Amino acid sequence: MNDIQNIPALMADLGIRAKHAAQIVATASAERKHAALIGAADAVWARRAEIIAANKLDLEYGRSKDLSPAMMDRLMLDEARIQGIVDGLRAVAEQADPVGEVLAEWEQPTGLKIQRVRTPLGVIGVIYESRPNVTADAGALCLKSGNAVILRGGSESFHSSQVIHACLVQGLRDANLPEDAVQLIPTRDRAAVQELLVMTDYVDVIVPRGGKGLVGLVQREARVPVFAHLEGIVHIYLDKAADRKKALEVVLNAKTRRTGICGAAECLLIHQGIVETIGRDVLNALAAAGVEIHAAAGLVGPADMQPACEEDWGKEFLDRVIAAKPVADIAAAIEHIRRYHSQHTDCIITEDEAAVTQFFTELDSAILMHNASTQFADGGEFGMGAEIGIATGKMHARGPVGAAQLTSLKYLARGDGTVRS
Repeated sequence: MNDIQNIPALMADLGIRAKHAAQIVATASAERKHAALIGAADAVWARRAEIIAANKLDLEYGRSKDLSPAMMDRLMLDEARIQGIVDGLRAVAEQADPVGEVLAEWEQPTGLKIQRVRTPLGVIGVIYESRPNVTADAGALCLKSGNAVILRGGSESFHSSQVIHACLVQGLRDANLPEDAVQLIPTRDRAAVQELLVMTDYVDVIVPRGGKGLVGLVQREARVPVFAHLEGIVHIYLDKAADRKKALEVVLNAKTRRTGICGAAECLLIHQGIVETIGRDVLNALAAAGVEIHAAAGLVGPADMQPACEEDWGKEFLDRVIAAKPVADIAAAIEHIRRYHSQHTDCIITEDEAAVTQFFTELDSAILMHNASTQFADGGEFGMGAEIGIATGKMHARGPVGAAQLTSLKYLARGDGTVRS
């Protein structure tokens, strides 16, 4: 639309077009969807210089907004990260098409033959902050699962997202699929988000991907069903049976590889029996890597550790900062995690299989890990090609949301003149 000031009319137009496109892509062949995604991947690589130029504008905007270094890292695109976008698009393209997959089938004594199959959700609204690669990930996963999508990227990634979106549209066009299957809201105006949240006539589900402020806003104000991707209050528990080498490598990677992603470790719990050995070594290594440690009483480590306060527990730092605390045993660690986590990702480092079983059984996070970096909390690393987010709720989708999780179910019942007595 030309009249960008008329936000309700703009959003209604996007909704109408998305609903029409959804009816077409819901029955599109796997081959056409595959072609669209491969075409989009080729377009992203061909236009990488244009994407980087657009990203420079976004980085300037981010600096003007005083974004933290971690947020600037989320926003930044270079050729290596663009290659990652291309790889993600190709990985999603090569996955099995989930639409129509038969999940179960059985025959009733009445003679009815019943199948439970996957079916698209319809129109998905995706609201995300900062990371422009989500434009490609979300667009690809929605298309793969036979859905249309309306994307609302963060104001910081406005220019990068526009070019990436244009590449997705090119792939759709070349595959003879409706360009309206993947739409990007063409304004930074927050009124567009408010409209999207109440478009029950056009949108079937909203997926928010961002911090607590964004997700909280969506959950409070949406009239459309929501798959919540909440903040990553990620804990690592160093058990008394932890291996020193594994503890050092896993904790350092989990905290420092990329501090601004939702899988970054934010709280370290150390069994009191290893506070003066492995615990001290890990804290010294974190400090040497430039991590600021907010430590509870009883820990042994670098002299510049700061005393932890109540606000440090359950906080997503998204920076080179970590909270640390000694615990009496695994039960105390589980109790602390239950109180402060966001049910996103939590990890235990131990060589005791009984402790692993207890940790996995008694905690109810979307992702639980053993002796592995929490930075693996990612749909791509889980073999999904990409993800739309890590859903922390318990309804419908939970954990990494890939193409299969963006489908619903329908039942196909076949008879032969069968009647009910």
